[in-house]
Amino acid sequence: MLRFFLIGFLATATIAVGVAASIGSWAWWVLVAILAALLAVGVYDVVQKRHSILRNYPVLGHMRFLLESLRPELQQYFIERNFDGRPYDRDTRTMIYERAKGIHGELSFGTERDIEEVGYEYLVHSIAPVPEPAESPRVLIGGPDCTRPYSISLLNVSAMSFGALSANALRALNRGAALGGFAHDTGEGGLTPYHLEGGGDLVWEIGSGYFGTRTSAGRFDPVRFREQVAHEQIKAVSIKLSQGAKPGIGGVLPAAKVTAEIAEFRGVPVHEKCISPSAHSAFSTPRELIRFVAQLRELSDGKPIGFKLCVGSRIEVLAICKAMIAEGTAPDFIIVDGAEGGTAAAPLEYEDHVGLPLTDGLMIVHNALVGAGLRDKIKIGASGKVAVGNDIVKRLIQGADFTSAARAMMMAIGCIQAQRCHTNECPVGVATQDPRRARALDVPDKSERVFKYHQATVAQAVQIIASMGVSDLHELTPQLLRKKVSPTEQRSFAELYEWLAPEQLVKEPPATWAGDWAAADADSFRPRAVVV
Repeated sequence: MLRFFLIGFLATATIAVGVAASIGSWAWWVLVAILAALLAVGVYDVVQKRHSILRNYPVLGHMRFLLESLRPELQQYFIERNFDGRPYDRDTRTMIYERAKGIHGELSFGTERDIEEVGYEYLVHSIAPVPEPAESPRVLIGGPDCTRPYSISLLNVSAMSFGALSANALRALNRGAALGGFAHDTGEGGLTPYHLEGGGDLVWEIGSGYFGTRTSAGRFDPVRFREQVAHEQIKAVSIKLSQGAKPGIGGVLPAAKVTAEIAEFRGVPVHEKCISPSAHSAFSTPRELIRFVAQLRELSDGKPIGFKLCVGSRIEVLAICKAMIAEGTAPDFIIVDGAEGGTAAAPLEYEDHVGLPLTDGLMIVHNALVGAGLRDKIKIGASGKVAVGNDIVKRLIQGADFTSAARAMMMAIGCIQAQRCHTNECPVGVATQDPRRARALDVPDKSERVFKYHQATVAQAVQIIASMGVSDLHELTPQLLRKKVSPTEQRSFAELYEWLAPEQLVKEPPATWAGDWAAADADSFRPRAVVV
């Protein structure tokens, strides 16, 4: 291969020299320099051992790497259709951008989607729609043991930490939340001044690393927690059990990324590897989890306490329900994260093959709480690709009381779905700690965009609900969401899925749930053996 490369190079050089000689002396030296550089690259390609394609195709082989680097942009801007891009299609992204800018956010000439396709879902409108309410409905979070309930919006900012997002991104999100009256989840990376500057309501998330409320050994510190949770902006606390992007694993922040600032906010040593374990050390059983919830509620002086999880096993959910019954107390809310969630960097295997999608996880949690007689005490949040008004309505029908969005909120402040969040090279300054990149994000402008996006999206959801003839959120029943199950048949979610009656699991579990209910143990997340 080297022989052929040299023959081709010499032939090209001979022709180039002849051309240069006819043009002039300056062209001669330019071409000599170019040819020398190509020769050096070619020789290096042949002798290097890392890339086989370059050894066999010196110089020309670099075209493959160039085209591969351009592929994501070519796919997004020139190849994908408006309705089938992933993770978010172009129509959805455009809708978010336009609403964030205060533009109408409408399309014309009819849908581009195949509404005859099996799996297509649609909402049932009414011949007699009702007037839209003067104000968007809100949901009161706080069970019997909560003394400081919180009224939450139908759409909120989902969990994203400082470290994952830039300081300017957090500033913009929180200021937007303050303008729009919706909640901003801090993520598990600790409470920072960037979460507090804007004056927006906060849901403080605590993960297995207990960042911002930990001892030097990395365990939960109740004294530190009491100090932090006293912030008036913290309206609720969420314990992160797992997340949709990578359920079942923790995370590691390399030592090089643990700056003095991040170390201060997380309560960890500077320039040392920061580990977020897979499991919590404050509890190891369902019963201990519920006791931990009660402890946090007491330490927070009665603020709403809940937890977030991506559902894996129905038995584990039922075990937590049994623990609630046994302990006589319960969380004030549960946030169900779907496996389609994705703001965190995660191994491909976890993103694609671990955890239940939001539809399945949400309905498991809803039915488990109904069947255990607990649903009236606990509110349910849904997060996972919530972006437009119909997403909110769909999740409310499936069992949620409110929703949260992460990537859609990122797009509202400028994210272009470059999918480089894990590289620290976000081109718009949203998901990076590079000060040069982060300065591109103008906080006042993006704050307004978050506010406008939220306002328009919630308004659209409320309009859809009114078009369905529904005047109260409790009237959003499974009959109002239908799915095409074959080329000639469509059925409602009431028909497609099983919906338990209040206390049905406690009194007489149906055959489809009886085995899991029997295997669920309030003192263990592991299923107990059931004698048939």
